[in-house]
Order: sequence, then structure tokens, then C-alpha cells
Amino acid sequence: MASLFSTLVLVTGGFEFLTDRAMRRALAQIRDEDPETSVSEVEGSSLGPGELTGLTSPSLFSSHSAVVVRGVESLDPTVADELLAYAAAPAPDVVVVLTHGGGQKGKGVLDKLRKLPAVKEVVTSAPKPWEVTRWVSTEVRQLGASVSEEAADYLVAAVGHDLRSLAAAADQLVDAATGADGRRDKISLELVRQYFGGRAEVKGFDIADAAIDGDAALALEQLRWALHNNVAPVLVTSAFATGLRSLARYGVASSKGLREAELAREVGAPPFRLKRLRAQLKGWDGAGITTAIRAVARADLDVKGAADPEYALERMVLGVVGARVR
Repeated sequence: MASLFSTLVLVTGGFEFLTDRAMRRALAQIRDEDPETSVSEVEGSSLGPGELTGLTSPSLFSSHSAVVVRGVESLDPTVADELLAYAAAPAPDVVVVLTHGGGQKGKGVLDKLRKLPAVKEVVTSAPKPWEVTRWVSTEVRQLGASVSEEAADYLVAAVGHDLRSLAAAADQLVDAATGADGRRDKISLELVRQYFGGRAEVKGFDIADAAIDGDAALALEQLRWALHNNVAPVLVTSAFATGLRSLARYGVASSKGLREAELAREVGAPPFRLKRLRAQLKGWDGAGITTAIRAVARADLDVKGAADPEYALERMVLGVVGARVR
């Protein structure tokens, strides 16, 4: 890996977690090169004229130094000019890490920085909703492990789409999959269920999948577990509505001859979810999906009103299962 000293690392993309992580990884590489590197961090909005020169001057206490400037879009015009002048001839023993918060603000400075040979840009971008499961798989792979498609999909359903939380969950699962000898097993659906299967959001989707699959006994069993453990009834009806809407969208989109990524985007589901939807659709037609959605809508109104939620949800499960064509 090439040395970062005498360079400026420009982190763009505007997604806070990914930007912060890219910045931290750059600092980790710098410290790998020289553990004694002194690091200074400053907000771009608070950086006054002449201060950048002081920060990038030789250190009295270490041979190398790093300067992190957060939010270059907020630099004072005079300071921005000083930064551009420095970037044209950076000090050989200094690394400057710059972050940009996204948007058009500060675009002029960005465009000028990108043209300079000493500037190394790291572009961060958040995955689209249908790409999050794949992002989890990549995250696990970067940690030196692997995860099954079903397990990654389930983890997203359990934790949600917050990347910081997903990254922490992936790290926890990789640790759990690592044996005393350092060998790492593939992260399985069972392992993810063990650590995250108690999440209310997952239980709602588990119940919905069982009902859409036509397994009334399993759906009712999981429903009773969820209610016993105080899962909010509205989470269950929401999961059913999401599952049926995805099924309906898949039924329409799958006839268009789209590629997998395009189909996932059209359906609004991760690519790994398409296999499950394809299997589920075999038991449904348009009329059945419409009937099932009406049953869910009725249950949603009931649980938000004064009706007995257990009765309303059990009736919904049986109504959905009964709407299947086979």
C-alpha cells in the first residue's frame, strides 16, 4: 500500500458514518506507517486564516503529522485559498485528510482539489435500499469471513437499514463465527437468528413469510410467541403489508424481462429477497393478493382501534393463508 505522507486524502460522499470510517481508516494506515504520528482534528468552519500553515508545519514532538479538516465546504474563502496553495506543494512528512459533507456547497474548492496530483479522493456512497443486503455481505467479507444470502437478508430485516448498526452487527457475528483456533465458519441463518432473532421487526416478517408461504400453523405459532413477548401488533400488520406489496410488485415486474438489479430496484427489495418472492408467487394470483391485502388492512384498523389484537391478527393470518390459490 502506497504511503499517504505528502498527500491530501479527500473523503467525499456526504454519508456521515461512511465518511467518518473512511477518515479513520486513513488515520489507521498513517499510524501503521508511523505509530508516533501526531494527529490534529479541526472543523473547517472554525479554521481561521493562517491556522492551516501552523497545523501543517513540522512537529517538535514527532517526525510525521496528520491534519484532519472536517467539512471543507464550510471553509472561509481565504482559508480555502490557503488549502489550495498547500495542496499544490504539500509537506513531505504531513498527511491532510479532508471531508466534505455532500451537496453543492464548496463544489468549487472540490473541483480544484481534484485536479491536483497530490490529492487522493475516497468516494463514499450509501447503498440503495435494495442494495443493503449485498452491502452487509461485502462488510462481512472485508472482516475476513463470509455470510449466506439468507443470513444477510435476515440481518437487514432484524437490524434495519442503519449502516452503523449493521456494521456493528456484522463485526459481532464475525467474532461469534471465529473459533479458538482462529478459523471462521460461514455466518449462517441460524447464527443470525441466535443473536438477532428476538427483534420485534424480524418476528413480524417471520410471521408474514410463514402466512404468505401458506403455513398457517407456523404463522400462528410465531404470532402467539410475538404477542406473548409484547411485540406491537402494528409491527405485525406492517410486516404483512410490506410482504404482500413486495409480492404484488414482483408479480408485475417479473414479466418485464428485467435484469436482477433492475428487478430489485423495481420491486424495492434486496436482490437476495427475489428468490424468496419468486417461490412465494407460485402460490398466488392477483385476486388472491388483493384479498390478502384487504385482510391486512382490516386487521390494521382493528388493532389500532378497540378490537382484541390477538383475535384480529389470528383472523388476518388465516385470511392471508386462505387467499392463496394453492
